[in-house]
Parts: sequence; C-alpha cells; structure tokens
Amino acid sequence: MSVVRESHGIPETWQLVPLKELGVWSGGGTPSKAKPEFWSNGSIPWVSPKDMKTDHITDSEDHITWAAVEGSATKLIPAGSVLLVTRSGILSHTLPVAITTIPVTVNQDLKTITPKVGVLPEYVAWALRCFAREVLNTCSKQGTTVASIETTALHRFEIPVAPLDQQKLIVEEIEKQFSRLDEAVANLKRVKANLKRYRASVLKAAVEGRLVELEAELARREGCSYETGEQLLQRILIERREKWSGRGKYKEPAAPDISNLPELPEGWVWATYEQVSRLQLGRQRAPKYHSGPNMRPYLRVQNVFEDRIDLSDVMEMDFPPDDFAKYQLNPGDLLLNEGQSPELLGRPAIYRGELPGSCFTNTLIRFQAIEGIRVEFALLVSRNNMHAGRFVDEGTITTNIAHLSIGRLAKVEFPLPPFAEQLRIVAEVDCRLSLLRETEAQVDANLKRAEKLKQAILSRAFSGGLVPGGEIREGAA
Repeated sequence: MSVVRESHGIPETWQLVPLKELGVWSGGGTPSKAKPEFWSNGSIPWVSPKDMKTDHITDSEDHITWAAVEGSATKLIPAGSVLLVTRSGILSHTLPVAITTIPVTVNQDLKTITPKVGVLPEYVAWALRCFAREVLNTCSKQGTTVASIETTALHRFEIPVAPLDQQKLIVEEIEKQFSRLDEAVANLKRVKANLKRYRASVLKAAVEGRLVELEAELARREGCSYETGEQLLQRILIERREKWSGRGKYKEPAAPDISNLPELPEGWVWATYEQVSRLQLGRQRAPKYHSGPNMRPYLRVQNVFEDRIDLSDVMEMDFPPDDFAKYQLNPGDLLLNEGQSPELLGRPAIYRGELPGSCFTNTLIRFQAIEGIRVEFALLVSRNNMHAGRFVDEGTITTNIAHLSIGRLAKVEFPLPPFAEQLRIVAEVDCRLSLLRETEAQVDANLKRAEKLKQAILSRAFSGGLVPGGEIREGAA
C-alpha cells in the first residue's frame, strides 16, 4: 500500500507521484577511518547531518579523497541533487532537506534524490519541507534508539507534481515570498538581540549605582542622614556575630579583595556573598533516598532558570524529618545553579513557594538573604554576575560542565548599597524589564506567526493555490 498524502484537491494537470519515481536515489557511507589515504588532504565534500543546517550545500565540514570514493560504499552525488537526513535525533521534530550546488558524497545517515528530466530539485525540496511533518509521522521507524526514516515507506510517499512550467513558477513564488518573510524574521531577531543587550545593560547599571538617584544625593538634598552601605554591612556582621549559636569558635565571613575592583558610588560598599547571606548546598540524590516513607518533591538544576522556577519536570525522593527540616525551601530563597554549562553557571531564581513542601539537591545553592539585604536586589547582582561571567571566573570546568562550589561562591564580590536604595533599584528594574518582556512577547509571537505563514505558503503552493495551475479535480474537497 502506498503512503499517500492527504489531498484536499490539486489541479487536474498535476499528478500524485511516489518519491521513488522522481529520480535516482542513492545512499551514503563512511570510508574507513583506519585508512589515512581516504581522509588525508581530502577535497571532496562528505556531508553528514551536522552540515544540513542550510537550504543549499556549498561545502561540508569533512572531506574525503578520490581513493575513498573508489574504495568504499560512498558515491559521488551530482550537483542539483536533493539531500535529506534519514537517521538522526533531529528527526524527532525536524526533517532537514537541502540541495547540493556542488558534487558531494554523503554519510549513511542521508539519502539523496537526483531528479529526472522534468522535475526541478528546488520543487522536490520545497515539497519535502511542505510535507515534512507527514513524512515524519508516516515513514519513521518504530522502536529504534535513534530516530530514523524507513526507506521503503519514504519511497512510497506521494507528493503532487505539477508540469515543469508550473514548477518553475511555484518555486519562484515560494522563494519570493520566503525572501520577504526571511527579511522580516531577520529584523525581528535583531530586535531580540537588542533587547537582550538592553536587559544586560539595565542589570549592569543597576548594580553599579547608575540606575536611580543615590541615597547619598537624596539625603543631601533633604538635609538628613542615612545608613550607608558600609554601616549596613557592619551592622549585619555585628548581629551575625552576636546571634551565633553554632559549634566551635565563630568565624568571621571573608571580606572581599577590593584591590582590583572598580570604585563604587557614594554610600556603597563591596561585600561578599558570604557576608550578606546564609549559603547552603542542597542534599545529594543518593540511591538510598530513591524510595522511602517520606517522599518529597525537590528542585534541581533543571528547574531553575534565570528569574524563573520551572515545575514542568519535578522529581521526588525520601527526605526523613531531620533532612526535611534542613533542606525544605522557604519563599524568598534565592537558588543558584551549582553545575551548568559555563555561560549559565550560577543561573539564579527566587523560589516564591511555587511548590509547597519541596526541598533541593546539591546541584543548587541556596542564598538566604540576611536582614538588610533585599533578596530581589541579590537576584539582580547574581544575574549580572552570571552574564558577566563572574561565576565562571570562580568556577571549575570539567568537559563542558562548570561547577561553582559554595566555598568559591562565598568569596564572590557583592556590591552593597543602602537598603532604601536597594528598594528603589529593584522597583526601577522591574518597571524597565516589564516593558521589555512585553516587547519580547510581541517579537516571539511575530516569529511564530512568520513560521505559520511559511507553512501556509507551502500548503497553498502544493495544492495549486499559489500560482495559476488549472481547475481543481471534480469532487475534491
């Protein structure tokens, strides 16, 4: 039985044709890596899924030699052939399709079609993009560890084929309309990039004392005194020392090394994370806790995004009463990722009680602000430190994962303004970023709309509605 596209009517002069009949099909292969003569100084492009990120292949990351073509299963594919990925994890959501503008070879994860006379490669490529979702739904292999497409089912899949003159018109119209949309999308992406830069500049200005009027300036104008950041810090340290009830001798939190730090505004002082908070690493997820009588939800690195807690993937483990008391999250806890890709190390968000009774694991560090420190201001400092790479400076990197130990975080510098100034900074940032979020939402909505418009253009193109193409068959929907 053929794999047939659900047709809502095509012009009388068109035909539904199985993909196999559109031209010469070919597969690929990987020349032996054990033979240097197959790879050394190769000049022939060898295309694999990692190269299939563009509509037209003009080169590839890897190259092989003529000896490899003659001595292995891989074949030379002529320019003007259509390439599609048939085995890759990306097939779980996308069908990569491209046209090669030069002769190439391909690996075993790709199939190629060299269209016969009367069939344009651009027409075939656009048709495959149009029906990509149906190809993935009807031709994918089941039960495989890596997403892949069954070749025989792919060969049977039918697409509507127009006469050659109409193929040319359809391709021209698609490319003209897509060109306009691509220009609009590029503009939207530039806006997103500018918004990202603006966000970073707001955060930087906020923690450098350049966003609101200084408390020192207000006090001078009003002829009154105020508690400086340095006085606030000293009060915090004294209260911590006086309230100490732990074991052993009280140890003063480390002061910052300010020898290479920029000068802060009047009324501000450099502190450290350890001086302005209580820091705690979450509990390890050991096998003995995978089941038990006290199962509790817990947050981990996958739940903490910048300024956002994501509860779409929450797990549970056993927290006996003592552990629950120690690791239970409280509204107002600032959580920072202990382990993450370097650019996201220390990614912070405030837990606001979204999941009552939850705890946290050792992939997160809890920052509990001491009285006199607004946790929202600590969030701004931490977001700026993440974007500036300050946490990476203190972290350690293993392979592609970075780690920020609680000991290293404790010594990271923390710019501290007077408390009233902290409140004004937080309010101003909220106001500015609220407007930014609204703009970002509009940009994202327009980007999604552009993608829907592209699919609508393709649907019209391959049902005969984009260019003049004759009457619809009688009885078609």
